[in-house]
Amino acid sequence: MAAPPPPADADPRVEALVHDLIGRVADKWTMLVLEILEERGELRFTELSRSIGTISQKMLTQTLRHMERDGLVIRTVHPVVPPKVEYRLTELGQSLGAAFCGVWIWAEQNLAAVEKARETFDGPLPSEG
Repeated sequence: MAAPPPPADADPRVEALVHDLIGRVADKWTMLVLEILEERGELRFTELSRSIGTISQKMLTQTLRHMERDGLVIRTVHPVVPPKVEYRLTELGQSLGAAFCGVWIWAEQNLAAVEKARETFDGPLPSEG
């Protein structure tokens, strides 16, 4: 069952936003940040970085700035020494996480079929010998 195409008279700004958000959400770091903040609530930069594990400081900073710009996270700076910066999802970020939950459910339901399709496409592995 295919999804219906967008209406012919769709607002080009909405279409641009959809394309932009798909590109952003399809990024693995954004999805991980969304998931971690959804599960754990407000976190400091270092806690978030440790939770992800394999992300560089530069990439996490970029990801958080993009998410903040799009209204998905709130960055709170506490006036203490050393500086304390915390991030949490906004209502908008929570709603995006909820919307993307359908993709996770689809992946769980179709994992075996996708793996089988990939095996069929890739063919048998060459035998070692």
